[in-house]
Amino acid sequence: MASHPAWSELKTAVETIRPWQSKDGSIDLDAEGAPSRATAEGEVEKIVAAVEQLAPLLPHNETYHRALVADLRRWAESGFEVPDFLDSLLAFQPAEQRVDGRQHLVVFPMYTQNGNPDRNLEAVVLRMVWPDWLSELERTRYDNPLFLGITFEDFTSGYDTNSAVLFPETIAVREAPERFTWGGIFCDREAARFRRVIDAACEVTSLQLPEDAAGLLTDQHRAEQTFVLWDMVHDRTHSHGDLPFDPFMIKQRQPFWMYGLEELRCDLTAFHEAAKLEADGYPQGRDVQYAVILDRIFRFPVTGERNRNYDGLGGQLLFAYLHKHDALRWRDNRLTIDWDRAREVTVRLREEIETLYREGIDRPKLVHWFKAYELVSGYLAPHPASTWAKGPEALDLELPPRKLVDEVHPDEFPLSMFYEALAKKLRGVIASTKGITADSTAVAA
Repeated sequence: MASHPAWSELKTAVETIRPWQSKDGSIDLDAEGAPSRATAEGEVEKIVAAVEQLAPLLPHNETYHRALVADLRRWAESGFEVPDFLDSLLAFQPAEQRVDGRQHLVVFPMYTQNGNPDRNLEAVVLRMVWPDWLSELERTRYDNPLFLGITFEDFTSGYDTNSAVLFPETIAVREAPERFTWGGIFCDREAARFRRVIDAACEVTSLQLPEDAAGLLTDQHRAEQTFVLWDMVHDRTHSHGDLPFDPFMIKQRQPFWMYGLEELRCDLTAFHEAAKLEADGYPQGRDVQYAVILDRIFRFPVTGERNRNYDGLGGQLLFAYLHKHDALRWRDNRLTIDWDRAREVTVRLREEIETLYREGIDRPKLVHWFKAYELVSGYLAPHPASTWAKGPEALDLELPPRKLVDEVHPDEFPLSMFYEALAKKLRGVIASTKGITADSTAVAA
C-alpha cells in the first residue's frame, strides 16, 4: 500500500489541504492566503480518486471507503465548513475482523493525541498486529473486543509526532456515536521509542540489564509483541476492578494525581497478569514485566511538560516506591535493580492502589482525593508552594470539589534531583523519538 502511486498522490493532496484548515477542520475560503474553492475542491477530488484506486486492494473496507468518498465530497459541497465524517466513522469497523497483517487505509479529519491538537485531515496506512497467541488470550482471559494492535506503514504530518494511538473520539463528527467500537495502539512506535530511550537510560545510569531483558532492546518484533500484550491488558483494566462510575474519568475534573494513579493502576495490573502468563509459559509475560518497570521509571517521568503530567507522576511514584523498599539503588553513580524484589514490590504498590480504590467507594469525592494525595505524598515530596500539601484547612471547602482543582500546583510533585539530572541527559534522545517507527534506527548510536 505505502509504495502504491495512488497512496503518494493521496498523501500529497492531504498535505496540501492541511495548512488551509482552521483548528476545527474548516477552511475559511475568504481568509488571506486561502485557496479558491475550485482549488480546494480539486485537492479533495485527488484524494477521492486515490481512495477509489486503492479500495480494490482492501475489499474488507469497501463500505468504509464508499462512505469516506461521500463524506469528502459533502465537505467540499458545504464550502469546507466544519467537517462531519460521522457516516464514514460508523462504517469503519476494523475490530469486527481482527486478522494479523491486515492492512487498512484510514482518512479522517482528526486531532492526534500527543501530536497535533487541531482537527486536520490525516491519512494513515496501517497494519494489524493480531498473532494467534494474542487472539487466544483475548478470547479466553482478557476479553477486549474493541482493542486493535496496529503498526504504521506510512502517515501524514499529524502522526510525524509523539502520537501512538488511533482513537475514534478524535475524529470530527456532528455528534458522538452512542458508543465507540474500536481503539488502536501503534505498538511499533511504542516499541521503537522504548528501545531507543531505555538503551540510552541504561548507558547513562550504568544499569546492567539481565540478558533476557537486554534482548528486548535489540529485537523490534519482540518488543512489539510485548507492547501489544501490555496495551491490551492495560486498556481493559480501565473497566475492571473497584472503580469510580466513570473509570476513564474523561467527564470528571479531578486533580491530576488521580489520573496518574489510574494509569499506573492499569499498568501494574498488566504487570500482575504478565507474571501469571510467565508462569503459564508465555515468554511475553516476562517481557511485559521488564517493559513496565523500565518504561515507567525511565521514559515516563522525563517525557513531556511538567504541567499536570500525570503519566510522569506515575513513573516517579513507581521509582520512589521501588527505591524506598530496596528494590533499586542509586549508589556510586550507578543504578542497580534487584529484579526479584522489584517484582514483589511492584505487586505491593498495585495492592496499595487497589485498596485506595476499594475504600474510596465509601468516601465522599473530596475525601477520596485527599486519601490519594496521602498515598502519593508518602513517597514523593510535594512542591514547597503547594496549597494541597498544607491539608484541608488550607482550602476553602465551601467550594465544590471541581473548583478546588484550581488550587493544585501545576507541578504538584516536582522531579527529584535524580530525575532532574536524568532529564538533561536524555533530552536529546527523547526528542529524537518524534515520529519514530519500526523502520527507524531504533537504538541510538
